[in-house]
Amino acid sequence: MKIKNAQFFITVRKFLQIYLLKNRCCSENTIKSYTDSLKLYFAYLECEKGIPLLKVDWDCFNYENVSNFLTWLSEARGCSRSTQIQRLTGIRAFIRYAGILDMTTVPIQAEIEKVKLRKPEKKLVPYLSKEQLSVFLAQPDISKRNGLRDMVFLTLMYDTAARCQEMVDIKISNLVLDSESPCIYLTGKGEKTRVVPLMNKTVLHLKHYLDKFHPVETRSGDDYLFFTVSHREHHRMSEDNVAAFVKKYGEQAKRICPDIPDRVHPHMLRHTRAMHWYQDGMPLTLLSEILGHAQIETTRIYAYADTTMKREAIQRATKDSNQNISDAIWANDEETMRKLVGLKK
Repeated sequence: MKIKNAQFFITVRKFLQIYLLKNRCCSENTIKSYTDSLKLYFAYLECEKGIPLLKVDWDCFNYENVSNFLTWLSEARGCSRSTQIQRLTGIRAFIRYAGILDMTTVPIQAEIEKVKLRKPEKKLVPYLSKEQLSVFLAQPDISKRNGLRDMVFLTLMYDTAARCQEMVDIKISNLVLDSESPCIYLTGKGEKTRVVPLMNKTVLHLKHYLDKFHPVETRSGDDYLFFTVSHREHHRMSEDNVAAFVKKYGEQAKRICPDIPDRVHPHMLRHTRAMHWYQDGMPLTLLSEILGHAQIETTRIYAYADTTMKREAIQRATKDSNQNISDAIWANDEETMRKLVGLKK
């Protein structure tokens, strides 16, 4: 292999195994996405350009090849516009990293940046109204052991706007219940930990759940808060298990409230909580902090007005401009703001 070739593949290895993992602290999903982007690009070069993997070098990264690669994804593989953008993002990230190591690759970066893709139309975030949420959360039969577990799980998931993975990873030591400001420590993407305050009603549910599922005499901080039992041993609950009971309760709730979406999934509870916070007036910066988003741009998906918000805005606009409008509970309240962002327990 030529030295030029060798240096190229050394850069690929450093990008995937060192830079993304250790320097950027990217999640497994992000690393997999970028890895798949490069794999597919190499596959395109071999299938369409007749360039085997061992012959790939920097000359293969140019405007024409990358543009045609995106067309190939669409026509030959049937990939959506979102997937094409995801693959282009992975290639750009790799080229930008190469520019950090070797200034001679900067012109390549400038050329790849010229490749443009029209972004797909933004879809409205699926979420439950407060009325729909009440019906949904009432579905678990709390007279049964698993029903009680499911009710506490869903209540906590909504209260904290946690991701499904964050929920099943919770250990008893992550809870701070006997405090003036009860909270929970959640570990999200990139192993980043954030503190989310808990509402008093949720704390009561959790204490009752702990007494029943984790008796004090056998309780350990290293135990998973939510678990399944197999061969008389406790195991971390799987995300598939969560998806199954969320789907079941969603179908039950729809029979009572037809307006509930046809498919209710775990992440919808995160969207629901975020939308309710936003509709109640929470600033996007604070919402982004609580949700654990690395960039506020990610949080902007909630920054649109639904019919109710538009109607209220019009009503406020028609009132006397001197009339006071009630503030959100955290407005001008420094202590509440500190608790919400995790600056105070």
